[in-house]
Amino acid sequence: MRNRRIALFLTVSAVAPLAPVLAPATAAAAENPLRPYLQQKPSWHRCGTELPASLQCATIKVPLDYAKPGAKKLDLAISRMKTSTKRERRGVLLLNPGGPGGPGVDMPLYLADELPKAVKNKYDLVGFDPRGIGQSSPVGCGLTADERNWERPYKAETFTKDVKWARTVAEKCDKKQGDKLRHFTTRNTARDMDVIRAVLGEKKISYLGYSYGTYLGAVYTQIFPKRSDRFVLDSAVDPARVWRGMIQVWAEGAEPAFTRWTEWTAVRHSTYKLGRTPEAVRKTFYGLVAQADRKPIDLDGTLLTGDDIRGGFRGLFFGTRDAAEAVAEVKKAAAGAPQSTDRELRTPEPVPPSFGRTVPEDNGDAGFWAVVCADTRAWPRDPEQYRKDAIRDKARYPLYGDFASHIKPCAFWKKTGSEPATRIDNKVGALILQNEWDSQTPLTSGQGLRRAMKGSKMVTVAGGVGHGIYGNKSCADKTATTYLTTGKLPAKDVTCKAAPAADERRTPDRLPLPTPPGVPAMAGRF
Repeated sequence: MRNRRIALFLTVSAVAPLAPVLAPATAAAAENPLRPYLQQKPSWHRCGTELPASLQCATIKVPLDYAKPGAKKLDLAISRMKTSTKRERRGVLLLNPGGPGGPGVDMPLYLADELPKAVKNKYDLVGFDPRGIGQSSPVGCGLTADERNWERPYKAETFTKDVKWARTVAEKCDKKQGDKLRHFTTRNTARDMDVIRAVLGEKKISYLGYSYGTYLGAVYTQIFPKRSDRFVLDSAVDPARVWRGMIQVWAEGAEPAFTRWTEWTAVRHSTYKLGRTPEAVRKTFYGLVAQADRKPIDLDGTLLTGDDIRGGFRGLFFGTRDAAEAVAEVKKAAAGAPQSTDRELRTPEPVPPSFGRTVPEDNGDAGFWAVVCADTRAWPRDPEQYRKDAIRDKARYPLYGDFASHIKPCAFWKKTGSEPATRIDNKVGALILQNEWDSQTPLTSGQGLRRAMKGSKMVTVAGGVGHGIYGNKSCADKTATTYLTTGKLPAKDVTCKAAPAADERRTPDRLPLPTPPGVPAMAGRF
C-alpha cells in the first residue's frame, strides 16, 4: 500500500457588458477610455534565473473597475513561451489551470512538455495569474488555518459554530479588501483576457482552460464572441450551476462513483478483504465511519473522524483501486494493526514571493471566495436555508451531501458583484473534453456546458478517470490537437474509450491543476 495516496486526501442570456466595455480597435481613440490599457508595451524579461530563458514574464495594468477605467488599477502578471516556427504561427494560446484561485504564469512551462509539437508550432503559449491571484495584485483575508478549512459537515451541535465561521471569513475579507472584492469576478477576468489579447497585438485569441478555466473561457466567448478563435474547455463547469450548485454536484457525482467502487471492490475481496458483495463493502466502509465517529482512528499518527473519512475519500472513489487500498489501510488501523513507518504526508508548499511582492498565505482561499461569492447573487442569505438543505442532502447523498450544502461564507458576503451572473448561451465554436469519472466536474457538468454552448462539440472519455484530460495522453488528445491545429471540430459529439484499467487510477499528477493549501480534501477546487 502506498500511504502517499492516503496522505493526499488528508491534506489538505449574455450579460449586458459594462459601459465602457473593451471597444473595437477601430474605434476612435477619444471614444475608448481603455486605450491606455490596450496599447501597453510589455517589458518582457526572464521569469527567473532558475527557469528557462524561453519563459518570459511581464506585468501590465488593468482597471479594477471596467466601468471606471480611469480610477484604481491592478497589476496583471503574464508570461509567454514563443513558438520557434514563425511560418506556422497562428497566434497565441492563452492558458488557465482552474481555481478559482489557481495561478497560471507557470502554465506555459508545464504544458510545453505535455502539448504536441504541432500545437506548439502554431501558438505562443501565454499564461497569466488572474486578477487577485499570485503575482496579480493578490488578495488576502488574513485567514487562519482553521478558517481556511471550509469542508464542514452539518451537525446540529456545531451549526452555530459553523455559521460563526462563515460570517467571520466574510467579515475578514471585507475588512481586508473592502469595495475591491466586488470586482474580482469571472466577468472582469474575461475582460482582462481581452486586454492581454490587445497588448499582444492579436485580433483573436485561442484558449485552453481546465476546470474553472472552462467557465472563464465560456464567459469570454459570451462577451467577446468575435474575438474567440479556437477554444478547448477541459473538465467543464456547468454554467447553469455557478456556484453553489457546482459544489453540490460533488455530492451528486460521488454517489454513483461510490456504488461503482463497491462493485469493483467486491470482486476483489481476496485482495482487499472489504466484503464479498457490494452491500458488504458498503457496510464495511460505513462501519469504519461509525467507529471513527465514536473514537477517531489513528492512521499513521493522524486521528481520523468519520467526517474526515467521508470528506477525504469522496474524490478517491472515482479511482477504484486507490480507494480500495486506502479503505483497507484504514480498516487495518481501526483493528489496531501496527502503523506504517514509511508514510509520506503531504505538506502545503509555501507560496514564493513574486516580482518583489509577497503573496498572502491564504491567497488561494481568498481568491476562491472572492470569485464564487461575487460572481452570482444566488447564494441564500438565511442560515436556516443551509441547515435545511444540508439535512436534505445528507439523506440523498450520504457520502458528501451535508458537506456540499452546508453554510458557506457567501451567505454573509457584503460585496457581491456589480453585475448579474453571466448566462452562457452562444453558438461560438469550442471543443469540450470530459472524463466519465471526474470527481471535481462530473460528467453531468460537462454536459451542461455543452448544452449552453450550442456551437461546441464534446468528447467524452468513457471510463476516463480524473480531472484534466488534454496533456495526459488520453484518447481525446487527437481530436483536441486536430482542432487546435486545423480549426476542424468533429461533425458531432464523440465518445472514445479510456485505456484499459484506467478506472483503477486517480488523476495522473502531471497537469498543474490547482490544489491550494488549507483545504483538507484531495482536491478542493474546480
